[in-house]
Amino acid sequence: MLRHYYLSDDLRDLSVVEHEMLALGVSKPHFHVLSDKDAEVEQHHLNAIESVFKQDVVHATETGALIGTLGAALILGLAYWLGWTSTAAGWLPFVFLAVVVLGFCTWEGGLIGIQVPNRRFRRFRRLLKAGKHLLFVDLDPEQEPLVGAVVAQHPKLKLVGIGHTAPRWLVKGQEKFHRFMKSMP
Repeated sequence: MLRHYYLSDDLRDLSVVEHEMLALGVSKPHFHVLSDKDAEVEQHHLNAIESVFKQDVVHATETGALIGTLGAALILGLAYWLGWTSTAAGWLPFVFLAVVVLGFCTWEGGLIGIQVPNRRFRRFRRLLKAGKHLLFVDLDPEQEPLVGAVVAQHPKLKLVGIGHTAPRWLVKGQEKFHRFMKSMP
């Protein structure tokens, strides 16, 4: 899957684009609108990006967990290499310390990530501050011509980039969840 980024300054036009994509079979989890004007996006009933994904929480938490894992491995390896695990205390204090280091680094990574914009959207920050809105669409190769036909009919939409998407399993899981929620009374 590829993510196509489109820029617009008209939320009404984006609402029409969204309805046209839904009519062609592109499900809601495949497209989102990123804007600094969240209230206006909500008023137009557009599929806004979740707040947590506007920040770099997920990536920074993963980085923190990786650093924590390396720290934990270093603690355990050093304790074994220095022979401290052969004492009466054994492995327990070092395993506990390793778990604390892993947890702390993961937590700290998340705290850092909540303070910075998502790395995938940083390049659009200036445009968003200028009042533009970003529509991004996650597409399978067979969907690209359908969405291309919709976009061609909307001259206010401008392609501003193509990038990597969320994992396919995540988008498909969101589709199933969306269908499940619609089926609820």
